[in-house]
Amino acid sequence: MSPAPSPDLLARLAALLGPKGYTADADSMAPWLTDWRGKYTGRAAAMLSPGSTEEVAAAVRLCAAEQAALVPQGGNSGMVGGATPDPGGNQLLLSLRRMNRIRSIDAAAQVAVAEAGVILETFHHAALAHGLRFPLTLGGKGSATIGGLVSTNAGGTQVLRHGTMRALVAGIEAVLPDGSIFDGLAPLKKDNRGYDLRHLLCGAEGTLGIVTAATLHLVPAAIARCTAWIAIDSPEQALRLLRQLDASIGRELEGFEIIPHACLDAVLRHIPQTRAPIAAPHPWYVLAELAGDNQQELSDALERQLATALNAGLIRDVVIAKNDRESDDFWRLRDSISEAERAEGPALQHDVSVPVDLMPTFVADNPARLAAAFPGARALSFGHLGDGNVHHHVQPPVGTDGAAWLAEHGAGVSRLVYAHVIELGGSLSAEHGIGQLKRDVMAELDSPARLAALRAIKAGLDPAGILNPGKLIG
Repeated sequence: MSPAPSPDLLARLAALLGPKGYTADADSMAPWLTDWRGKYTGRAAAMLSPGSTEEVAAAVRLCAAEQAALVPQGGNSGMVGGATPDPGGNQLLLSLRRMNRIRSIDAAAQVAVAEAGVILETFHHAALAHGLRFPLTLGGKGSATIGGLVSTNAGGTQVLRHGTMRALVAGIEAVLPDGSIFDGLAPLKKDNRGYDLRHLLCGAEGTLGIVTAATLHLVPAAIARCTAWIAIDSPEQALRLLRQLDASIGRELEGFEIIPHACLDAVLRHIPQTRAPIAAPHPWYVLAELAGDNQQELSDALERQLATALNAGLIRDVVIAKNDRESDDFWRLRDSISEAERAEGPALQHDVSVPVDLMPTFVADNPARLAAAFPGARALSFGHLGDGNVHHHVQPPVGTDGAAWLAEHGAGVSRLVYAHVIELGGSLSAEHGIGQLKRDVMAELDSPARLAALRAIKAGLDPAGILNPGKLIG
């Protein structure tokens, strides 16, 4: 349990940050004390909302002197409770939302500097105004912030071509646990001064430092794209198709998602104004997208490869979007899966990764393991086949009280899923982080060497444990 901040500390923080940057009002804090999934609700002694890096640093220095705990928060759209304070009421919530400036966009160098509170969708629009794009997107782009995306090493649907957030971060500015400012924003291509603090802070979930800004790589805005909705029989066939397209088309292949029919069916039943691209149902679908400079060349390349796959019996049917509106309609089906599944009822969501070649094995074998251990349990897998990221959702047996079943069996179900992932050499978090949700199971199942190294790094940078206590490694 974190120690309670003294009245003197709270008064100093209020004086430092002013009425825009400090509140202890319960109603003002309430929307930010429950995580996006509604699984965790905490309490806070106060909410700090600094407007600059210097204010963040000054606030951290005050807290460090008293060893008062801070919980950094961006858009509060995380999936693992990583930005929610504990129920004790002694922690201080530190919101970065007021730090929402795009400091610069260098079109020639194709880099931009954005503060932690910049919303991803806003950043997309700003880059496009310069003929560029930031090649990371996800369903929560309207609320997710740059600082949160950096701190969780977010992924999304374009990792196949452009990598995770860590690959797109050229520099970081952060406030360290003692209140000092690490200015690593310079986009150096070579920097051989030992440990890479940029990479340590990216994915650290606010446990090693508070990211206040990032220098981000941009790419030219795609002039053209070509999107296909493809019917297949199995994930094994999807993997073969991925290898074919990757070998023949290469870097222009930007997205490759697999979707089971059950997920599409849920979207069609629960999400208004959606329709199936292919009338006849098929067991699985692939959503593939190319991006590049020449529409005709993209279309010709995709049509040629899909015709070859169709003639070989590798795919069953295909529809290629005729325009951007149809492409957006295809992606809306994919992006609406989580919303549709929430409408279906309670389920356990697992964001995991396995080696790409083993993803079909996991998708095929894990439901059988679950059914053997938990009769009637149903598993659905969808996601980014190109980078091995499986969104693996487990639903209670039909006809049961779903909430009660999950309360009784949920921990065992997740442990079985994660143990299978580790067995295959995978990771129990692909893109959403560890937070509170997976902290204990990671401590139980993951490599002792990895855990020891993570704990040593945490102890070295934050010996008093004031930054985001209880997250990632406890």
